[in-house]
Amino acid sequence: MTLSLSDGPLGTNPPETTNYTIEGPAHRILFSGFPRRVRGVVNGEVVIDTTRGMLLHESNILPALYVPVEDVRMDLLQPTELSTHCPFKGDASYWSVVVGDRTLENAVWGYPEPNADAPWLAGYVAPYFDRFDAWFDEDEQVEGHLRDPYHRVDVRRSSRTVVVRVGDVEVARSGRPMVLSETGLPNRFYLPEADIRTDLLVGSTTRTHCAYKGDAAYWSMADGSADDVAWGYPDPLDDAARIADHRCFFGDAVTTEVDGVVIDA
Repeated sequence: MTLSLSDGPLGTNPPETTNYTIEGPAHRILFSGFPRRVRGVVNGEVVIDTTRGMLLHESNILPALYVPVEDVRMDLLQPTELSTHCPFKGDASYWSVVVGDRTLENAVWGYPEPNADAPWLAGYVAPYFDRFDAWFDEDEQVEGHLRDPYHRVDVRRSSRTVVVRVGDVEVARSGRPMVLSETGLPNRFYLPEADIRTDLLVGSTTRTHCAYKGDAAYWSMADGSADDVAWGYPDPLDDAARIADHRCFFGDAVTTEVDGVVIDA
C-alpha cells in the first residue's frame, strides 16, 4: 500500500507502465514529515510529545514514526544491550521504557550513527507503536498505527449489480452498492443490509481494526458452512462513514459477481 508497498514508487516492483526509472538502490528510503502533533502514553505518563514527527517510508515495509530525541522523555528510557543491523540504515540501539512499575523491554530504537545514505536518522528514535498504552493524533486516540498521509480511502455510490454467493447459496443481491477504493487494495463492494439475506448469517466473535476505516465486525453462515464471510464497520471513521450499515463479503467460499462478471478477491 501507499508509497512503499505493492506497486508504489518506493516498492521493489514498480509497475512497467511508467516513463521513468529511479536511479539508486532497489531498496528505497524516504524520510518525510508527519503533519500533526503525536503523543505516546505509558502508565499515564506522556513519553513522546512531538509536532516534528517523521515517517520513514521504506521499500516493502509500512511507514514507521521517528521522533526527535528532544521530544522524548529520555529520562524514562533505559539503554539495553540489544543491537541489530540494517544494511540500509546502520546499527540500531534499543531502549526500554520504564514508567513506575512498568517496563516495556526494547520498546524504542534508533540509529545513533546511521549509514552515510541515511544521515538524517541521527538524533531520532522510533517507538514500537503497539507496545505503548495509548497514542494520540492531536487529541484523538488512534489504534494500530498512525494514518499515512499518502494512503487514502474513497467511497462512491454505484448502480452496478452485485450478486454474492456462499457456495451455491445466494446471500446478497444489490443494485446500489458502495464502492470502497483504498490505496494498494482491490475495490471492495459494500452492500446495504436491506439487500442481504441477514437471516442466513450469524454474528462472529472476530474483530479487527483498520486505521483508516475503524473497528470491523464479522458474520458467518448460520448453518456453519463457512466462517467470517462478511464484515462491516458499525461506526466507521470519517473517510469511510458512507459504509455504515453496509457489509462486504470475502473468503474462499464466497463468489462475488459485478454486472455478471466474477471479480477477483
